[in-house]
Amino acid sequence: MPHTATETYRKDPAWAGLADEATVAATRPMNTVTSPIDGAALGEVPIGTPDDVHLAVTRARQAAKAWSARPIDSRVEIIERFRAELSAHRDALLDIAHAESGKAQISAFEEFLDLGLTCSYYAAKAPKILKRHRRIGALPVLTSAYVHYVPKGVVGIIAPWNYPLTLAVSDSVPALLAGNAVVLKPDSLTPLTALLVLRLARQAGLPHDVMQIVTGPGRELGDPLIDSSDFIMFTGSTATGRKVAARAGQQLIGVSAELGGKNALLVLEDAPLARTVAGAVQASFANSGQLCISIERIYVARPLFEWFANSFASAAEELVLGGSNGWEVDMGPLISADQLAKVTRHVEDAVAKGATVLTGGKPRPDLGPLFYEPTVLTGVTDAMELGREETFGPVVALYPVDSDEEAIALANDTEYGLNASVWTSNPARGRRVAEALRAGTVNINEGYAATWGSIDAPMGGFGISGLGRRHGMEGLVKYTEPQTVARQRLLAIGPPEWVPRDKYVAAMSVASTLLYPTVKGLVRRVFNK
Repeated sequence: MPHTATETYRKDPAWAGLADEATVAATRPMNTVTSPIDGAALGEVPIGTPDDVHLAVTRARQAAKAWSARPIDSRVEIIERFRAELSAHRDALLDIAHAESGKAQISAFEEFLDLGLTCSYYAAKAPKILKRHRRIGALPVLTSAYVHYVPKGVVGIIAPWNYPLTLAVSDSVPALLAGNAVVLKPDSLTPLTALLVLRLARQAGLPHDVMQIVTGPGRELGDPLIDSSDFIMFTGSTATGRKVAARAGQQLIGVSAELGGKNALLVLEDAPLARTVAGAVQASFANSGQLCISIERIYVARPLFEWFANSFASAAEELVLGGSNGWEVDMGPLISADQLAKVTRHVEDAVAKGATVLTGGKPRPDLGPLFYEPTVLTGVTDAMELGREETFGPVVALYPVDSDEEAIALANDTEYGLNASVWTSNPARGRRVAEALRAGTVNINEGYAATWGSIDAPMGGFGISGLGRRHGMEGLVKYTEPQTVARQRLLAIGPPEWVPRDKYVAAMSVASTLLYPTVKGLVRRVFNK
């Protein structure tokens, strides 16, 4: 039966004693974690300090030595057992993510699917990606070269509140398989989800100190974690991402960051209309719009605009808002009073400056303290806060356009470049438009799930939407230092004593042009053209 965060499912044994999984150097005051659904207390976690971060990193660095020395197949075996633990505790994971973040159960299940895919993909692919790879040596036959992937050491992960299941796992798993230890700092609003994930990893056989969690405020723990780690993975706002990258730069360590987005969806004249409306609603309002890759701007071919606007607004009105974990709920509350205030301010500012609300536009205190209606606006301009700023809530603006080129130009008129979506019945047209968009991921006839779910392909942002990539080979090797090892045979690289240097220079000048030839280059050399 559906239930809310205040009801008995919190008695699930999987929830008990989660605070004990956190690393602390001494007894700490406790922070009460509450649900955004109804304000109910869900549990307590330690308020960590820089000393706790230093302890966790020290332990992790020591544990990483033995962990990285394990054969890759041994690490894979543990991740496969971890995946089995996740599956066995599906209901507890869905419930804790729902309770802590307020997201609808179907959005929590979307996270759960990603957990399994991530574990399965990297368990299958990591051995091949990380094995030694032969490369072309300096001199054919005489030089052999290969690349060996060395783990960074300790990877610090700073995770956000909006996807507490996915982002605790999708960044940790490849880091662990690459041979690193991990210290994870979850958001203070959603630490219980991450602690349950850690417990399941330890039950699967992950050595205790190879992955640790320190709970507490980012303003206190972020800098110490960056300063003591060997690599940082951060997901959050662009403003905070700039600070993280600057701090990492001072330490000369690598950083990968998925940041904000002002993502656009383009409805071309030949779009499959009913499917486009349904897909646009999902892309705009999933997880209450609190998703870095969700849609906030929709550009519609002018002949379709009136029909699309009415249909899209009507479909938004049909969404079921609520706080239970029933499958019928489409959208839960916002995460916090601060987020509610930002969404409210953006909409009120737009209306005051001339925007029209087609549907929504108001908080819903009758449902709970942090609910806000799915909101559709027209007439939004750059003079309004939500015209160019990321709202990160259930608010989307519609704009008519007169051509594909105008839609592309407007979609690209932003500093952000995280995700985009194109809807058309013509595959060639879709590819042409997609490849003209400045975004790290572009979906054709989907909002975001096609690229996010394609875990073999890299995911990340252009512009101020991020640095580096997660997923795919790129999401694994970023946690390593590629080391080149080359062996020289018979002759040294350099002029032999018995060869006159002018002869050596002449011979090597010719030889060097033949090492990496192209067909056209060889033809030019043969015919002196």
